Amino acid sequence: MARWHTREDSGIRLDRQLRWWHDDEPIEHPKIVELFNCGLKPTGDGRFKLEVGNDWCFVTVEDAAYQVLLLDESDQQLWLRLSDRTAERLDPATLAVDADGVVTATVKQGQARARFSRDAQFALGERLSSNAGGLRLDCGGTSVDVPGLARLG
Repeated sequence: MARWHTREDSGIRLDRQLRWWHDDEPIEHPKIVELFNCGLKPTGDGRFKLEVGNDWCFVTVEDAAYQVLLLDESDQQLWLRLSDRTAERLDPATLAVDADGVVTATVKQGQARARFSRDAQFALGERLSSNAGGLRLDCGGTSVDVPGLARLG
């Protein structure tokens, strides 16, 4: 029997590993994945919209909504390059380690979480140093404590 989809119940979800699904079938075409990654927007009420042109629907996001693909330094600040092709300044206070041991950060003005790719997590690790209180993040000649990364230390 065919399932009728609505904007409220689209059958589209983003799983914990940042893979897209529709009605429990994986979405694997790279251009569709890219389109969905770029169209994902937080709504402010804890939900996420997928916007494609003038069309939109709500989607289920199981965990982090974005992936940190790269970590760059510019103007003595660290920037996250996200899977939606945007860049945001890293707020070290939002760094945490999830149940899988992957680093996450809060993004989109506190409305979403981003999960670090292996490359981004490695780049972050190169900027971490240990001290008596835990880990510190070094950037542009300054360093800040990052208590949310205590599990990595």
